[in-house]
Amino acid sequence: MAYICVFSPSSSSISMRSFNNQIVFQSTTPHLPNIQISRQQSISQTTNNFKPTNSMTTYIWVNPKSSKIKQNTYDSRYNSLTKVAQHLNSCSPVEKDVFNILDCNLGSKLIEQDGLIILNHMMNPETARIVLNYFLGRCNSSWKLVLYNVTLKVFRKCKDLDSAEQLFDEMTQRGIAPDNVTFSTIIACARMCSFPGKAVAWFERMPEFKIKPDDATFAVMIDAYGRVGNVEMALILYARARIENWLIGAVTYGTVIRLYGTIGNFDECLTVFGEMKARGIKPNLGCYNTLLDAITRAKRPTDIKSIHQEIVSSGLRPGWATYAALLRAYCKACCGIDAMNVYSEMKTKGMVLNNVLYNTLLSMCSDIGFVDEAMAIFEDIKISKDCQPDTRTYSSLITILSRYGRVSEAEATLEEMLEAGFEHDIYVLTKMIQCYAKSNLRDDVVRTLETIMELDLCLDERYCSCLLQVMTQIHREELDKVAQCIVKADSKLGNVVKLVAGSSGDDETFRSEAREVVARVNGEVRKTYCNCLIDLCMHLEKPHKASYFRTLI
Repeated sequence: MAYICVFSPSSSSISMRSFNNQIVFQSTTPHLPNIQISRQQSISQTTNNFKPTNSMTTYIWVNPKSSKIKQNTYDSRYNSLTKVAQHLNSCSPVEKDVFNILDCNLGSKLIEQDGLIILNHMMNPETARIVLNYFLGRCNSSWKLVLYNVTLKVFRKCKDLDSAEQLFDEMTQRGIAPDNVTFSTIIACARMCSFPGKAVAWFERMPEFKIKPDDATFAVMIDAYGRVGNVEMALILYARARIENWLIGAVTYGTVIRLYGTIGNFDECLTVFGEMKARGIKPNLGCYNTLLDAITRAKRPTDIKSIHQEIVSSGLRPGWATYAALLRAYCKACCGIDAMNVYSEMKTKGMVLNNVLYNTLLSMCSDIGFVDEAMAIFEDIKISKDCQPDTRTYSSLITILSRYGRVSEAEATLEEMLEAGFEHDIYVLTKMIQCYAKSNLRDDVVRTLETIMELDLCLDERYCSCLLQVMTQIHREELDKVAQCIVKADSKLGNVVKLVAGSSGDDETFRSEAREVVARVNGEVRKTYCNCLIDLCMHLEKPHKASYFRTLI
């Protein structure tokens, strides 16, 4: 509030006896002038003496300590400093030019906070470095660490990790000890630049400077350790986060879900997802996608449908990545109708599928017997502008047609595959043998086996696995030809096949050679070999030999 002091014009001096002055407290808002009446004047006298001209001198005094005035002054200075920052962002990174802009705008009225405001609004890492040097030379030592940290935040915004690391080296060489803000800013910059390994490296340097990370830094390191593949450390930190109630973002929760999915703990994936929602953190589409990918490996139809429904009811707008995750999940879980519904919705929305998704769909169709749907999908691929059938596409379709004895369509697809420039594939040829065997076309079986022997195919474990599988589908008369093909690739495996199929040889020889062959391969290959040989033994009605292979898995 302002104070207006009015003095009587007839008074030549101010004294206690002639004190006719009135002090009026009045708002600074303009309004009609007040007429002041002294105790020694009548109303008529005052009225007669009043003139519209300047008959009295008025002085206006404003309290300089007014909070409103202070605020207006601060806002004005703040706005002017942000404009200086904008000017510096577009300025060339030349010290003379930068210093000139700062001198002209700040002059002798420089205070330390000016540097913080200007640097905080900068987006040019090159000029920011020069601005930092300007203020470092004009402020006391207590402000230098803060100025360095604000400059590091400029580099973080610009995703310039190299400059941030160089600035850290400079400040330590000048004897300025970093603090938690320094490290957390560099760690955040490394994560924004998609360098989780460097984020971990900087985090592990904090004890070197006797700095204890705060909860926020620990929380972001869960994500960083997860991304570099250090599952154990990431989950240890997450266990602490649960106990100490750290604030964790949706991205970090997504990383933890992915890690639990990687190690096959699918129940924990759902538990973490539930904890996230219980803390009031709304899952984003990225988190839903990660959860779907984890649950896909578990092949849990009920959970997949529940997550799908939650996405629909959340109000989020799923993009291509979410639809792709749903499609993969339904296909792996063999939920044919749901998968086809998602596929139809993607087509309606104009979303383009890639070969991987198309082949995943075809593989599911093969598993659950969706023959007509597979043929329709194959036609969609052929008319697509973005992808064309590849070897796996043709293989999947031939597998479906072979499995259900549609010989002519399988042969036509094989011919189309060769015309498209793809070569014969052992997987496709063995599927054709199975197709011919089911239709009792023994001549075609023999012809295809001869083709396999003539072709220069890759004689690897996959080749042998395919031939072992086909042996359970053909007549005994053709077994010898298949055995010859296997001998061509692996003589010892071929001998074991002959010992299984033939009546010669004692059990000890059979066991010794079978054990040697299986011992040479590991993991899934060993399991495939043993399962195929077990099926062959049962097909040939030799259960005692099948029992022995079961002991070798």
